[in-house]
This record gives sequence, structure tokens and C-alpha cells, in this order.
Amino acid sequence: MENDQEKIKNSDGLQPGWEKDVLEKLMFSALKEQKSARRWGIFFKLLTFSYLMVLLAIIAAPQIKSGIGGSGKQHVAVVDVLGQIASSEASSASSIIEGLQDAAKDKNTKGIILNINSPGGSPVQSIYIYDEIRRLKKLHPNLPIYAVVADICASGGYFIAAAADKIFVSPASIIGSIGVIMNGFGFTGVMDKVGVERRLLTAGEHKAMLDPFSPVKEPENQHMQSLLNQVHQQFIDAVRQGRGDRLKEAQTPELFSGLVWTGAESLKIGLADGFGSVESVARDELGTEETVNFTPKEQLLDRLAGKFGAAFSHSISNLLNIGSLR
Repeated sequence: MENDQEKIKNSDGLQPGWEKDVLEKLMFSALKEQKSARRWGIFFKLLTFSYLMVLLAIIAAPQIKSGIGGSGKQHVAVVDVLGQIASSEASSASSIIEGLQDAAKDKNTKGIILNINSPGGSPVQSIYIYDEIRRLKKLHPNLPIYAVVADICASGGYFIAAAADKIFVSPASIIGSIGVIMNGFGFTGVMDKVGVERRLLTAGEHKAMLDPFSPVKEPENQHMQSLLNQVHQQFIDAVRQGRGDRLKEAQTPELFSGLVWTGAESLKIGLADGFGSVESVARDELGTEETVNFTPKEQLLDRLAGKFGAAFSHSISNLLNIGSLR
């Protein structure tokens, strides 16, 4: 028997049962790799979980207002008004008013600077901010509130700036645009050419007012122009109230026409008071180089909730079209 086994071994160079040994080794190797892969998988899952937990903690944590109860140094509070002024944007009335109120409450605030770089936006949001600035000035008569303009301060941006004690600009800033606009398109001629028929049902004679696929009705046009004129007059009254006799209306008959001027020209016609940046105004007008930004920072969960709410509201309004001005 031993001789036979020797013969087998000698014939192919392998011991009987080598297949079993190889399979066992392969199985042990596979198990080892599985264990290693499992360990790395657990490691990366824990790492991802830890990262998400830290991120959620940062998002969920209440925002700490810089400057409130901070170093105790006197400072200038800065509130940003950047981009479009609208309820759904960073420069909404609620956000800017919150920053103004926090800045005014801080006992170390020597003055407030509105850092404005905005082409305008909602007249309603602008009026809310304008009124709040004037309210704070009455509550804190010794607290200066200045507006500093960067590239542009137009329309609703200037509406807000007009409430400040002083307005500072760069010589190259664009400032003004004291007017109101409503625009749209008309496609009736195009529809006639391509043979498209407009079918529109309404309950209410003027519910389809300003519909781009229907001819313009002059009474509706006059009505909307009346609305624009009213809002424009509110804008003019606010600027006159805020700027007073600094305005050179007699020298500039087109002051409220919607035109814009450079910062250098704005000083000549009374739309601004001087040249300066946030840093120079803080230093030269308020006597400190210490600035603290009180602009509330939108948190991620709030942003997501707002996007979801806006999308839901838009979907419902598309279904019902109740109360929408079309």
C-alpha cells in the first residue's frame, strides 16, 4: 500500500487529499478577507455616523449671536442687506429686523451700520425695515444708525437707507432708482400666427387681469397704474421724511423718476452724505475699529423647511389658483 501511495505521489508530485487542503486554505482566506472587509465597513459606517451627528449637532444647536455678552468691548454693530430684498431671501425683513434689534439691545453697541449692496426688491419688506429703523431711533435716540453703500443701493435698498441718520457711499456706487415697476409679456399676436386659441374661464370679471395670453383691457391697465403710483408716492414720502431738506429736489426734477446716479453725484443732489466704507465709518464716525456682525445666519434646517414649504404652497396654488394675481 505504501509503495502504491509513493507511486501516486511520485507520478504527479502531490499527496493524496491535496484538494481538501487547498479548499480549506481558500475558505480560511475568504473568511479572513470577509472579517477584514466587515471591520473596515463598520469603521467607515461609524465614521460617517459620527460626521452626521456632529453636523446635526451644529445645525440643531441654537445660534450664538456674536457680540452679545461677548468680550465686553465697545463695538460697531453691522447688519448686512445684501442681494434681493424679499421674504424668501437672506435679506428679508424678519432677518434684518432681528439683527437690528439684537444690535440695539447690546449694551456695548456704539452704533449700527447697515451694510447695503442691493438692487432692491419687495416694497413691503423694505417698508417693514424702514419703519423698524425709525422705531429704534426713537427708542435709542443716542444710538447712531448709518447706511454704507457698496456697489449698488437702488429701489428698495435705498428705501431702507433713507431711514438711516447718514448714508455713506463710494464715488463709484450706483444709488437711487426711486420708482416702482411691474412687468410682463404679451403673446396674443404670436398665438394668432400659430393658430392657438386661448380658453380661459374665470369667476370674477377681472380675475384674469394681466394674463399674457389675453388682450390688454384699458380699465385694468389704469387700475394697475394707479396701484403703482400709490406705492411710488409712499416711496417718495419715505425718502423725503428720512432725508429732509438735504434733498436737492429743486435742482433735480428727476430725483423720483427712477433714475440712478453715481455715489459722487448722489452727494450733490442730497441722496447721500459722504464717502466711506464700513471700516472707515466705524473708525471715523463712531470712534472704534471693533465691528461685530449681527446679521442672523440662516440655518440649514430652516432653509430646507422653507424650501419644502414653498414647494408645497406652490403646488397647492397651481391646483387652485385662488388669490393669485395673474
